[in-house]
Amino acid sequence: MIKDISIGQYIPGDSFIHKMDPRVKILISFIFIINLFIVKNFKGYIFIVAFIVGAIVISKVSFNYIYKSIKPIFILLLITAILNVFMTRGSGEPLFAWKFIKIYSEGLRLAIFMIIRLVLLIVGTSLLTLTTSPIQLTDGIEKLLNPFKKLGLPAHELAMMMTIALRFIPTLIDETDKIMKAQMARGADFESGGIIDKAKNLIPLLVPLFISSFRRADELAMAMEARCYRGGEGRTRMKQLQFTYRDSVATILTGALVTISVWSRFW
Repeated sequence: MIKDISIGQYIPGDSFIHKMDPRVKILISFIFIINLFIVKNFKGYIFIVAFIVGAIVISKVSFNYIYKSIKPIFILLLITAILNVFMTRGSGEPLFAWKFIKIYSEGLRLAIFMIIRLVLLIVGTSLLTLTTSPIQLTDGIEKLLNPFKKLGLPAHELAMMMTIALRFIPTLIDETDKIMKAQMARGADFESGGIIDKAKNLIPLLVPLFISSFRRADELAMAMEARCYRGGEGRTRMKQLQFTYRDSVATILTGALVTISVWSRFW
């Protein structure tokens, strides 16, 4: 299960989406997330699903990777659905009633909406990291934050920090898997027992994981200092970011999606 997490991973490729400007991909991702909460009916989500499926096909990313990004949140989706079904009260007669348990059509509708939103949210953000390298993400975020430098915002440092955090997610997942297997070989049990017992059993896993994380952070800091890293001041880039026809096409399609979503809200 741990190694199935695909957040932060990058799949090299030469597809249409891979070659897009990272700034455009980041902005489209934000617009896509906002658009998920604009839609208020199932008809609007038909266009969003068609948009994201088309993006996956164009990116040539295997649907298996997309499934891996959704798989770790199955429990969260189930808990969200149960809470919405049983906690939402409707105005009409309940569909099901037994003692204090009542299920209304509004609760079912809201549960389905929340599941669709969470799944599309994870798929959209995963597609961004799967098709954009850490260096491109850093450059894109820094360029987008440059206007805020006048307000004293450290754009380069913030972009570097966010990218390093994303980059080290797969590394820490792999480290967690290795530590877990080593502890299980020594007799550790992470499956049996109740919630409290499982929480106690995680201590032999969390302690070495934190130590390993601090060690990696210290090694990364020493490597950056050894290479005379001084932040973004005076930094040059081998590849300059520039807009192409791909970015124009993607922007037009995203604008069309937003227009359709707003229209579907009042449809």
